[in-house]
Amino acid sequence: MNMNLANFSGKGIAHFSFIGMWMLFFIFFLFPGAASGRMYIDVNAPSIRKFSIAIPDFKDLGVDKKHSELSKKMPGVISNDLDLSGYFNPMDKQAFLDEKGGGLTSEKINFKDWSVIGAELLLTGGYTCIGSRLEVEVRLFDVFWGRQIIGQRALGDISSYRHLMHRVSNQIILKLTGHNGISLTKLAFVGDATGHREIYVCDYDGYNVRPITRDKSIAILPRWSPDGKKIVYNSYKHGGPMLYLKNIASGAVRRLSGRSGLNIGASWAPNGREIALTMSHRGNPDIFTIDLKGKILKQLVKHWGIDVSPAFSPNGDKIAFVSNRSGSPQIYIMDIVSGNVERLTYEGRYNTSPSWSSRDQIAFASMKEGRFDICTMDAAGGRLRRLTENEGNNEDPCWSPDGRYMMFSSNRDGRYHIYIMNANGQNQMRITPRKGNQTAPSWAPE
Repeated sequence: MNMNLANFSGKGIAHFSFIGMWMLFFIFFLFPGAASGRMYIDVNAPSIRKFSIAIPDFKDLGVDKKHSELSKKMPGVISNDLDLSGYFNPMDKQAFLDEKGGGLTSEKINFKDWSVIGAELLLTGGYTCIGSRLEVEVRLFDVFWGRQIIGQRALGDISSYRHLMHRVSNQIILKLTGHNGISLTKLAFVGDATGHREIYVCDYDGYNVRPITRDKSIAILPRWSPDGKKIVYNSYKHGGPMLYLKNIASGAVRRLSGRSGLNIGASWAPNGREIALTMSHRGNPDIFTIDLKGKILKQLVKHWGIDVSPAFSPNGDKIAFVSNRSGSPQIYIMDIVSGNVERLTYEGRYNTSPSWSSRDQIAFASMKEGRFDICTMDAAGGRLRRLTENEGNNEDPCWSPDGRYMMFSSNRDGRYHIYIMNANGQNQMRITPRKGNQTAPSWAPE
């Protein structure tokens, strides 16, 4: 498909051709002398120092000024994305010496004004609205050197401004860390604001929430498929906890497992063709795998104890799960081929909800001093770390696709809400401001 791209001249925003109302696209430019080989942030460091970034309001460069609200909304999206990343400290605008933000390009910026207030990075932006279309030009500068690091233009519908700004955020994070950002990922969770527990989907930052169930019953434990196109969940709408599969694009729902007793705690195999879950149709709650038609493929775990909450390893050859076979709920690991089972957790009298990351770390909820906290360990049970402490109950950990972040539910503010943090426990921030409780997050793949 041919696309007429706007010219990035550094002298403002040029008019652009309309390629179709549905289309949005990006141009990404690196300029000579922009320190293009320089990495600012070591994301693998034990403790990450945040870089102070100033983000003034964007300048409305259009003629009619019909969408002046975007001058604050668009930089607000980027500021929140960078804040949630844990790598940046967006500065308070009241500290800015130039309340209008100064110029957009390096020759019009007084970098000393930004340096004196402690800014290390500066992001400037301008935009033009033509009808329903939006063009945004963004530049990122190293304040110390007075050099441009990134120049980027985004084109799309005005209604898609949040999506466009998420893409800008991802490019900033990619440039300064060498790793993709998470700003375009999705989240599923359980919410009870309607008086019923339903499954909802939203952007990773808690915006654009929409329900995907309206069972007016109890729907729990959503889990995204590896391709991000489907979600399995449990619902009590027809009695006991049955397992359902929903196609996100079409909205089609079908029952995967409605056997007598339990059909709970589903976990997708990495190949996307198998699902592990706990079923009790034979009497004892044990872990089985089924295909996407609901046919039983294999009984993975068979024991007199209660075995629940399976979580596949990144390559699918092992599962972590919870069992009370030792007298209290603890986390075990099973080699699927050999059937060998080993106990992983020995600290704490109640360990549950294992979640296995793409970086081969296992997160889980552990009862400490009468409260649940989020902990992590490696796949051998070593390198145990406690990530939350003295902040209410913290449960339901789930990893970002890249394994560098974690979502979890916490009642530290009274009700349960969803929080995000870096994999090392830093930068814990609430993302769901909704009424009621939000629990059981599941992070969609990229």
